[in-house]
Amino acid sequence: MQGLIGPLKELAEFEELCKNKKKDAGMIRVCGCVNSQKSHMMYAIGDGCKYKVIACSSETKAKQIYEEYRFLDNNTYLYPAKDFLFYKADIRSKELVKQRMEGIQAVLSGTPVTIVTSLDGFMDHLAPKENIEEKVLKIQNDSVLKLDEMAERLSDVGYDREVQVEGPGQFAVRGGILDIYPLTEELPVRIEFWGDEVDSIRTFDVESQRSIENMPEITIYPAVEFPQGEEKGVSFLDYFSKEDTILFLDEPVRLVERGQNIEEEFMEAQKKRLENGYELEEEEAKIFPVADILKKINTYSSIGFFALEMKCRGLEVRESYEIQAKSVNPYNNSFEMLTQDLKRLKRNGYRVVLLSGSRTRAKRLAEDLRDYNLSSYYGEELEREVKPGEIMTAYGYIAEGYEYPMLKFTVIAESDIFGKRKKKKKRKTYEGRKIQSFSELKPGDYVVHENHGVGIYQGIEKIVVDKISKDYMKISYAQGGNLYIPATQLDLIQKYASADAKKPKLNKLGTQEWNRTKTRVRGAVKEIARDLVKLYAARQEQDGYVYGEDTVWQREFEEMFPFEETEDQMMAIEAVKKDMESHKIMDRLICGDVGFGKTEVAIRAAFKAVQESKQVVYLVPTTILAQQHYRTFVQRMKEFPVRIDLLCRFRTPAQQKKTIEDAKKGLVDIIIGTHRVLSEDLKFKDLGLLIIDEEQRFGVQHKEKIKKLKENVDVLTLTATPIPRTLHMSLIGIRDMSVLEEAPNDRMPIQTYVMEYNDEMVREAIERECARQGQVYYVYNRVEDIDEVAGHVQKLVPDLSVAYAHGQMREHELERIMYDFINGEIDVLVSTTIIETGLDISNANTMIIHDADRLGLSQLYQLRGRVGRSNRMAYAFLLYRRDKMLREVAEKRLAAIREFTDLGSGFKIAMRDLEIRGAGNLLGAEQHGHMEAVGYDLYCKMLNEAVKHLKGEMEEEETFTTTMDLNVDAFIPASYIPNEYQKLDVYKRIAAIESREEMEDMAEELTDRFGDIPKKVEKLLEVAALKAQAHQLYVTAVEQKGEVYTFIMYEKAKVHPERIPKLIEDFRGELTFKADGAQPCFIYEKKRRNLKEKQTDALEITKNVLNGLKGLIGGEKSGIIDPLSK
Repeated sequence: MQGLIGPLKELAEFEELCKNKKKDAGMIRVCGCVNSQKSHMMYAIGDGCKYKVIACSSETKAKQIYEEYRFLDNNTYLYPAKDFLFYKADIRSKELVKQRMEGIQAVLSGTPVTIVTSLDGFMDHLAPKENIEEKVLKIQNDSVLKLDEMAERLSDVGYDREVQVEGPGQFAVRGGILDIYPLTEELPVRIEFWGDEVDSIRTFDVESQRSIENMPEITIYPAVEFPQGEEKGVSFLDYFSKEDTILFLDEPVRLVERGQNIEEEFMEAQKKRLENGYELEEEEAKIFPVADILKKINTYSSIGFFALEMKCRGLEVRESYEIQAKSVNPYNNSFEMLTQDLKRLKRNGYRVVLLSGSRTRAKRLAEDLRDYNLSSYYGEELEREVKPGEIMTAYGYIAEGYEYPMLKFTVIAESDIFGKRKKKKKRKTYEGRKIQSFSELKPGDYVVHENHGVGIYQGIEKIVVDKISKDYMKISYAQGGNLYIPATQLDLIQKYASADAKKPKLNKLGTQEWNRTKTRVRGAVKEIARDLVKLYAARQEQDGYVYGEDTVWQREFEEMFPFEETEDQMMAIEAVKKDMESHKIMDRLICGDVGFGKTEVAIRAAFKAVQESKQVVYLVPTTILAQQHYRTFVQRMKEFPVRIDLLCRFRTPAQQKKTIEDAKKGLVDIIIGTHRVLSEDLKFKDLGLLIIDEEQRFGVQHKEKIKKLKENVDVLTLTATPIPRTLHMSLIGIRDMSVLEEAPNDRMPIQTYVMEYNDEMVREAIERECARQGQVYYVYNRVEDIDEVAGHVQKLVPDLSVAYAHGQMREHELERIMYDFINGEIDVLVSTTIIETGLDISNANTMIIHDADRLGLSQLYQLRGRVGRSNRMAYAFLLYRRDKMLREVAEKRLAAIREFTDLGSGFKIAMRDLEIRGAGNLLGAEQHGHMEAVGYDLYCKMLNEAVKHLKGEMEEEETFTTTMDLNVDAFIPASYIPNEYQKLDVYKRIAAIESREEMEDMAEELTDRFGDIPKKVEKLLEVAALKAQAHQLYVTAVEQKGEVYTFIMYEKAKVHPERIPKLIEDFRGELTFKADGAQPCFIYEKKRRNLKEKQTDALEITKNVLNGLKGLIGGEKSGIIDPLSK
């Protein structure tokens, strides 16, 4: 970093500063500082100190300094202040504690470190450093620990016990295995015990729950940082020893002001709470008065950075320096101004450093400057110093540039040249799990059995037959019929799922009704598959316009995207360009949640089309969205000669008329609009690309018109309803789809609180958000008295503007309000859940949900996704009214919401509802009924088969199932997997095994997750593998009664009958063949020569017979596993 701090050595004041920085306690005042220059100066002065603590006056300021400082020194942490106001919540998610703990961990580790915090970071009570150190658990590969003591210690230090670990701050115990997700680690850890000794420690993946790699040891930091029990609270400042620490105070006057504001706010809140009869207690609710904190600060050596010379009460100044620094004037996107300025600086012998946020851009900047005859070079590292008259470009980040006129040294930031950029950093955060298999079966759920239809699941029962015990699933059908299914056949069962929670009609056992239903649906599915395939083929044959390769402009345009693209985004963009560059007409669907960057994909495609002077239409369902996208497009393309027009109700008739005329002449490149763009009067000169946003929200007539527009134009459809994976897979050859599943990187986590409603909390939450210039959503889901609620909120915060919106307003009115909200004219929007549809307002970062216990999880999930769009911490408050429900119901409800706070399994179910809706949209309404009839999973399975038939990947008649009923002790004992859900899940996955490899993989996973596999489970796996083998050989059932084994064959089996006699001969009379009944079958009976001979193992016998049957199936099928026979 010499390049940035070297020149400072020539400042006499700087030398003095460095000499005196640690002389004694108290503050050195440095005046004349400007914005980003402070961070670099701090870095230069702090050289050689072990702990550098930077205190800022606000959260936003701290964030900015942290971003800049991280470039200079990797070992920098942002330590957020605690929420003083909301500590009363019943449930809090762990985001804040996690960030705080990472900072504390860095300090405790004893390595030199820089901490950036705001003054309130010093004001809350923490447990003393020693106490936190005592609570840290270090576990090594052969430590001796008792598992139950361990579990107890973890809950003492704030970890939550769960069935399965899904997020930071949780742990789970199964048998001799402890899973824990330490707060400060990226990945959860699995610790396996052997008796009381640690046998192995390995990280594992949250989604698949499989291990990743072994670790020699693991350190677990506590999940609570405030004092517990008898501990005395200390300030975060007390964690730093005076001789090793230097404090940097950013604008001390503001700092003190901020501290006083927080203290007043806190006292006020406490007072109001007392008046309203809330009790106050707890260590957590105490803060240190500002005066005490300032006294503490005075005992450290500190340096205060001031812009102007000001008195600062409460801080002792030991000496004062004045330096000269000034800000760089912004160049507002004008490269001309920049080059003129650089020429002037060069003539005057200045040293200039230009910092850019990415290495490629820095290199390009140097090249661009050379084109203007400015010799400049790109410095790989910032180590070498710039000489007078030189210009260096380098990779780095500061918020705004500065110069030292005395030193003739200037640093210019990219944001000075190109306006403000948003920075992104890569870091995978934990996102909720996708549903893997729908195993969350509870007794009372509806299930679908492929051969018997819809019934109700009653639970697992252990039944003993012939002294052999097995787990059976009990399913009850209409008119009292019960069906018991051995656990090995679980793959024939799916949970019944449909879009609306209608109760399905139960089927009757032993009737043809279910088969009729299945045949009907199968026919319909074939129909739709045929249509899709036909449509696809037709579009493949037509010739579309072939676009050229990417141009220089295109690349430049893409470089200007202020964020870092996610992998999914890159893949989608690549795919779209490939489609455009090929002969066929593009028809691609892009699915991804709101804010996952679908619009950027569309923008790039549009830009590509416009360069070949084609016109683009972007069709959106609502006026507001049109407005939003219009802004985005204009913002992204403002550097390029592209004309973008908006067609919607917000435009006057005259404006609309002009747009329409110009479109005919080809003067407008991109038109963004609502269904207004579909009207007859709009004609294009040369339409090249149609982009449709949220297609499912257009009505039937509109869809017809869209079809007309589509005829031979490239089409890109965007949707936010998640499309189910299963469906995606089966449609992969028919519909081009790109799925964006990865969230953009600097989506901040959402700190969630669940608490009882009280006015104080609401007022504090709203004022808190508005104080940082944000906006608030207040969700209230009843239209009839929403105006009263809005009035009540207005009374709580009289000086803010509050408005309300609901779905029964006239559309114009609603749009007006939403428009004002987007433009920041409304601070608090009280609304029903209509805000869940697709709007992206990054300035609204607090959401208060009234009566949260009344909303479904999928609604909550979608609502909660509306905040946390920008780069600062977002808050969601789920409020309920305690007195209005029975305790027990309330508890259950809240438990469900608690799952939701860490995006656990509730999230999976919510996703499921949305996916089913998405499937309905994708396939159209008439398919919807069929989906209801057989349940969603079976429907997908049928669709998959139908598509494969049509594409000739699968022979028509192979639709038989294989069952196995052997007298073996094959089940999962409760001691191995105690949790019912997990057990069912494992049963289901074992039943679906289709090859030996899959079986081995499953065995590996079981050992990894639950410990060594018991004999009974090994047998279960073996049965599954045999079943897969039997299916390959056209065996529909293997049954064992006593010592007689019957192998029933499929009547259309492709066997060579002439080989049967040879087979029977080989078995020396133990095997017979029957072909007289409806189904041909082989019967095997072991001949005993005498009574003493012991019985052979059932699995062995089955295996031998199956290996014999293999000979019957001609040479065309070899090897046990054949991919076509699934």
